[in-house]
Amino acid sequence: MDKKSLLNEIILVAREASSLILKYYDGEIAVDDKADGSPVTAADRAADKLIVAALKALTPDVPIISEEGFAAGANPDISGGTYWLVDPLDGTKEFIKRNGDFTVNIALLEDFEPVLGVVLTPVTGLASAGLVGDGAFDEDADGKRKKIAARQADPKKLTVVASRSHRSPELEEYLAKLSPAEEISRGSALKFCLVARGEADLYPRVGPTSEWDTAAGQAVLMAAGGSMTAFDGTPFRYGKASERFLNGMFIAKGPGA
Repeated sequence: MDKKSLLNEIILVAREASSLILKYYDGEIAVDDKADGSPVTAADRAADKLIVAALKALTPDVPIISEEGFAAGANPDISGGTYWLVDPLDGTKEFIKRNGDFTVNIALLEDFEPVLGVVLTPVTGLASAGLVGDGAFDEDADGKRKKIAARQADPKKLTVVASRSHRSPELEEYLAKLSPAEEISRGSALKFCLVARGEADLYPRVGPTSEWDTAAGQAVLMAAGGSMTAFDGTPFRYGKASERFLNGMFIAKGPGA
């Protein structure tokens, strides 16, 4: 299957997972704590199961690293560099708070680099999707598509988007030095989408994330003409199995930011 066709299939998979998540969202939300102290719900687990099964059917030879699968002990061999990264419900804290800022994230990596990604917001049905080298677009709940692109930043008038639930003294210090013209707080991978859509210029992340949190958003951003690096400007690395797929600090940005 060519990647354009595969991207269309992944959007459909994300929509199926979204519909399932909303069934839980409309009812009582029971919350458990994982070993690392982060929250997990039945919606996370159900969506994970659906997405993993769909990916296995689409690409049976491609390994899958999903947040809930990894938490349950699944750790397939990804040494070939081609694999899926899945966060079935990114922004579980936002889901629990019922503020709408949570997403379904699915990304394909090749040579340990995100090349295809879908970030879908269940409450709106908006999917942001990208194929690196081929562009990015938004698809609304009715299937209508609109091309998106990161904007050329004005360094004197930066709009910065930052985490809604993971503010820290380090982030506040960074923002104070940057002195942006505008700050936006959002949850989940939606922060990547704001930069990819040209609604923000910069997304700095100081606090901890995992690879499945960032890969889909990075793919959309890169397809839209943006970039993402470590804080020191070096390439952002994936495939960190020995580090339990934990990320370091990063900056996602549009051109000129």
